[in-house]
Amino acid sequence: MGGRERDKYRSDMSTQNTAAYSLKIRVRLDNRPGALGELATAVGDAGANIVGLEGFEAKGRHLDEDAIVNCRDEAHQQKVIAAIEALEHIELLSWVDRTFQMHDGGKIEVLPLAPVMDKEDLSMAYTPGVARICMAIHDDVAKSHDLTIRRNTVAIVTDGTAVLGLGDIGPEAAMPVMEGKALLFKAFAGVDAFPICLDVNSTDELVETVQRLAPTFGGINLEDISAPRCFEVEDRLKELLDIPVFHDDQHGTAVVVLAALQNALRLTGRNIADLKVVIAGIGSAGVAIGKILLNAGVAEVVGTDRQGSIWDGRDNLNFAKQWFAENTNPDRKAGTLSEVMAGADVFVGVSGPGLIDASDLRRMAPDPIVFALANPEPEIRPEVADGLASIIATGRSDYPNQINNVLAFPGIFRGALDANAHSITEGMKLAAATAIANAVSDDQLAPDHIVPSVFDRTVGIEVATAVAAAAVAEGVIRK
Repeated sequence: MGGRERDKYRSDMSTQNTAAYSLKIRVRLDNRPGALGELATAVGDAGANIVGLEGFEAKGRHLDEDAIVNCRDEAHQQKVIAAIEALEHIELLSWVDRTFQMHDGGKIEVLPLAPVMDKEDLSMAYTPGVARICMAIHDDVAKSHDLTIRRNTVAIVTDGTAVLGLGDIGPEAAMPVMEGKALLFKAFAGVDAFPICLDVNSTDELVETVQRLAPTFGGINLEDISAPRCFEVEDRLKELLDIPVFHDDQHGTAVVVLAALQNALRLTGRNIADLKVVIAGIGSAGVAIGKILLNAGVAEVVGTDRQGSIWDGRDNLNFAKQWFAENTNPDRKAGTLSEVMAGADVFVGVSGPGLIDASDLRRMAPDPIVFALANPEPEIRPEVADGLASIIATGRSDYPNQINNVLAFPGIFRGALDANAHSITEGMKLAAATAIANAVSDDQLAPDHIVPSVFDRTVGIEVATAVAAAAVAEGVIRK
């Protein structure tokens, strides 16, 4: 894809209005027929749309109205505001960006579980009664998982070096994402999670800090840590700690990809042992996807980066890519992404926008499966792949088949905590993937429905049950 085509692609991808850039406006209208229509026309002419009217207050000759308007970006918001302000008979009283409003003061809080209504409550919750609980834990540290918040609390740890697609923006700027993660933990699995955004300058500092914090938590969810250091951080913490450590950017994505692939195979009648899979982007997610697909029985996995295919003996491989090279691409196929896609059954993209085109899909095996997961702009637009791919998935919520980590991480930690597991194994991840896949019934299964809705609250329960059972079967639970 050339530069001009890529710019057009990016422009096209940003034309959709969304709640992420919505405004709440309050306007004063003349109390007469057609006044609201003038507002709606002005908003529509500016390319936005009114998606809700929240209430009104009549004041004699005037009517104050609250409306929700979806825009496509911040510049578009300002264009809409200017269009409303230009109306002769309508006064814009106030406006607020609803996303900023949601984050005002943060998105989570701590609530008490025990009442403190009188001195008897106080004597049990705090001194002197609490001393007995302290000594019980002193005598048997394992009791901290039953008698404190460790039983249901996860630390969401980041150093802010790889936040979403924003890059290294620092720990303070990473906090809204970590708060959002905590919100999802609670909403979808009842797990209490807390953001831990660390100002550290090295892998050693990060590992040491988490190690020192670990006695407070029942699990560690690593998040938005740059590759390849994220691999070392996870590996070292798994060795040092006796609580589950899980890097969601790696394994959450991998679990949902495997679930989606399992259902895609159900639809297309293929056998996982016969598949050739090409993965574009061998960072944290790409390595984990390759590992889980191999563990699930995929016949051949070939990964690519900016230099082309990855094979054992190629230069410019960090330690994570070296592992990938040693365990994939057994025929040591060399070439560009486009070249190694020839004959592939499945494409998984965790790289960047517009990386492949229709001609690449035509060179794949018949009825290919395409998971273009770069977010917000996928490696190929579903509109371009339509008619060429049998099944298409993306990382976006405005297309069918969204590969979203929220289907995995809440239930995985719920299951690990419920089983009193001290780690999260590959078998537990495979169990989670199968539970997610099974959440889509035979009647529901369709090319545009291979993963359950992220709002299906039964998914977390099913994942937790499967993960807990796998933990017990593998013997990774505290006695």
